Parts: sequence; C-alpha cells; structure tokens
Amino acid sequence: MTIATVARRAGVSRQTVSNVINTPDVVREETRERVREAITALGYRVNQAARQMRTGRSRLIAVRIEPARDGINGSVLDRFLHGLTDAAGLAGYRVMLYTAADDADEIATYDELLSAYDLDAFVLTSTHHGDPRTSWLAARDVPFVTFGRPWGAPETHSWVDVDNAAGTAAATEHLLALGHRRVGFLGWPSGSGVGDARREGWHRALGSWGPSAEATDGVDSGASAARAMLQREEAPTAIVCASDSLALGALQAARELGRDVAIVGFDDTAVAQAIGLTSVSQPLAEAATRCVDLLAELLDGRAPSTPTTVLLPPSLVVRKTA
Repeated sequence: MTIATVARRAGVSRQTVSNVINTPDVVREETRERVREAITALGYRVNQAARQMRTGRSRLIAVRIEPARDGINGSVLDRFLHGLTDAAGLAGYRVMLYTAADDADEIATYDELLSAYDLDAFVLTSTHHGDPRTSWLAARDVPFVTFGRPWGAPETHSWVDVDNAAGTAAATEHLLALGHRRVGFLGWPSGSGVGDARREGWHRALGSWGPSAEATDGVDSGASAARAMLQREEAPTAIVCASDSLALGALQAARELGRDVAIVGFDDTAVAQAIGLTSVSQPLAEAATRCVDLLAELLDGRAPSTPTTVLLPPSLVVRKTA
C-alpha cells in the first residue's frame, strides 16, 4: 500500500495525499475528508521511521488520562481521547497516555516524559483558573494545545473549547418554550470555569429571576441539593443541570418527592442515552480533530503569530424527560 494507491482511490495527486498527512491545513476540507476516507478504507500506514529521519520529529504527542471519578463524567474525556487517537492517526501521529493525580504531579510527569521520550507535543485537558501546567510548558518552549480555554487569560496559547454557556442557554430556552417559567439550575460551586460558564448560560436565557442551587459533582449531593430546591414554596417545574450525574441526582430527588419535573443534563453520556434523559451534547470528535490540526500548525511552523482559539457549538438532544 503506497501513497499512489491512496491517491488513485481518492482521485487526487500523490502530493495532495502527502499534504493531507503532513500539512492538512493547506488542503480544502472536502478533499481532506476524501483522502482520509481513502486512507481508512485502504488501511494505509505511514512509514514512521522514514518520516522521523526526514523531519527530525517523532510524531508522538502525549495526553493525560483523567483520574476515575463517578463513572459518568469520566466518560466525556474518554470519548475525547478516542477522537484524539483517531484524528492523530489520520494525521500521522501517535498518542502516548499518562496518568497524574494533580497539577504538580502532572508537571513532574512532563519532566520525566520529556527526558525519556522524544515527544513532539502535549494536549492538555481540564483547564482551570491559574493553571500552572501551561506556564511550565510555555517557559520551556514545549508545543501544546488545550482542550478547554485558559480561564481568565484567553489569548495566551491556542485552544479548543465547547461553548458551555450556549449549551445551557439552549437547554433553558427549550424548557421555556415548553411553558416552564420556574426553571432552576443545579451546578457546581462558583470558581469552576466550566461550571460558571454553564450557570451563566442558564442565567442569560432565563433572566435574573428563577430558583437556583449549587452542589458538588455527584449523584448523592445532586439529589440533596435538588431535594432542597424542590421543597421550596415556589419550587421549579424544570431544572437545568451542569452535568448528567447532577441530572441523575435531580431525577432521584423528584421521584422521591413524587414531583413531575422536566430535567435536562449536560454531556449526553451513555447513561443519559440509556434512560432517555434530554442532555446537551459536546462535539468531542470535532474538538479532538481541531486540537490535532492546531498542533500540526504549531509543529510545521504554520501557526499564526497570535494564538488560535476555536469555540465549538454544542447541541441539545431532546428526549422524553424534557
């Protein structure tokens, strides 16, 4: 199997196939997708050893596996990792996975990995306010992009993120269109970039009135906060939740109290799909592809002088619960 074989299958030149593999941004999206489909269908494999000798690069990028949490939210980044692995493979890269307990442990792992392996770049996830990981990598000129914006400093490096506020705004507008006027929000304590953005979208769509509650992330605590919300004198008839795990807690509380409450989650996890929960879906495969594209620009010296930021729209998946 050669580049010429792929070129014939896709109906393009060999140079176009080479560009898709090495510098995908110079190829039109329609052509790029056609070539990638041909590569997948034919099972074409790039000769990585020859490429490394030619370019002086390992074509190896590293990304962290998140610590196990409640088994629901963790699936979101698992899906992102699958998408990243697929996108990296199509672009001629391989993904190395590593674990770390916290920021300090992850930075120590960077140091170990860079000493032991010829890594080209990193993809960072779970960004947050005052994130020290990006500063450490930038100070050492290590290429990286993040899935998640640098909260509080959006122009410091290239990133891809999902418009969390737009997601909860769409969920709230959906509930308002159904006739609900008391729409609550079940989220995380303030200070979480993602959580605050999801709260802001609900508040923006609903206005300054409406009941709200805060809870730590988990089914039990979500149920407790939702129970307190639903026992108020003017309890909400609908609740927008910052995650599917919180939505499960809200469902549990509503059933215990015998209340008919419309509930919308966020992340459209397998659990939401299994129980028919309306939820906001993140375009994780697209986010992963865009991260790889941004890395390719950086590594090929084609990146613009200012960081590239990509904000992707989520979509609301309506099911029977709302």
